[in-house]
Amino acid sequence: MNTSDFNYLLPESSIAQTPLEPRDSSRLLVLKRETGNLEHRVFRDLGDYLRPNDLLILNQTRVIPARVFARKPTGGRVELLLLRRRDLLRWEALVGGKGLRVGSRVRIEGGPEAMIIEFLEGAERLLLFTEPIEPYLPKVGNVPLPPYIHEKLTDPERYQTVYAREPGSAAAPTAGLHFTPRLLDELQGMGVKTAYVTLHVGLDTFAPVTEDNPKRHKIHTEWCELPQETADAINQTKASGGRVIAVGTTSVRTLETAGRYSILDNSKDDHRISNIESQISNPEYRISPFSGPTSIYILPGYQFKVVDAMITNFHLPKSTLIMLVSAFAGREKILETYETAIREGYRFYSFGDAMIIL
Repeated sequence: MNTSDFNYLLPESSIAQTPLEPRDSSRLLVLKRETGNLEHRVFRDLGDYLRPNDLLILNQTRVIPARVFARKPTGGRVELLLLRRRDLLRWEALVGGKGLRVGSRVRIEGGPEAMIIEFLEGAERLLLFTEPIEPYLPKVGNVPLPPYIHEKLTDPERYQTVYAREPGSAAAPTAGLHFTPRLLDELQGMGVKTAYVTLHVGLDTFAPVTEDNPKRHKIHTEWCELPQETADAINQTKASGGRVIAVGTTSVRTLETAGRYSILDNSKDDHRISNIESQISNPEYRISPFSGPTSIYILPGYQFKVVDAMITNFHLPKSTLIMLVSAFAGREKILETYETAIREGYRFYSFGDAMIIL
């Protein structure tokens, strides 16, 4: 398996620059894994492919206005992109600007001072602020749109899901951008349930893999949480024959991370089964709550433990995300599906159209 196996050619005209209105007017490409058949629909038709007792897992993370500008003591301007908060005052960030080294100080325009205290990988630096930066972000920060989007976003809320609650992401979980409150209500009315997870998205998730062998790629850590009520909903769904449908690769990664750490329910038996595959096949297996860092890296050959179907957008070539959906549906089938989507005029990437893989 080589990284080049996950490459494809995409015309620049296929990259969506603006979101559609209403949200659920995006197109929906339906891929059925058992038959390989494709269907072309609109996202608001999603209910035609769901059943009562199915469970949608939604990532409720909220994008923070993480792109800020600062000034060096010389007056030179510096761009900072806040990626991950380590604690109250320390942030990992991408830093754009020359002559900055450990010990260099910059002042956020309209905000506090920050000092570079450590060099990380590439352009990433560890910053120490003189006071918490979060209270300043609504006024001084900007929504960090991906670099392939060149159009100005007039309404920052269009880069948030309608159910975004927990601030912390540097990028949106874009598969969820297609949902409207009305569509969610309609699905609930037909017996489809919803439950929430949180994964704060880092930009490294979207970066192309540069190693020839994808197994050598170092995937960065993100924080995620699957609460008790979501674990209960998953266990009830599985027990009653429903499907767990992950909305977005971030939900997939959270679910599969929790699946890794779950153990056999020992309410009747104290015996622990060390092999996770043996646990999954046991009727007493239950998914457990999880909260913490994840660096799960899903490549073809991975055995999914929790996810039965997924809703996702179209991903960048040679990214860990196209590798993840290839693990779920097969690399050849995914690339064939992408070729069809390009021919049929589907819109790609963050503001693009969606697909559901059943």
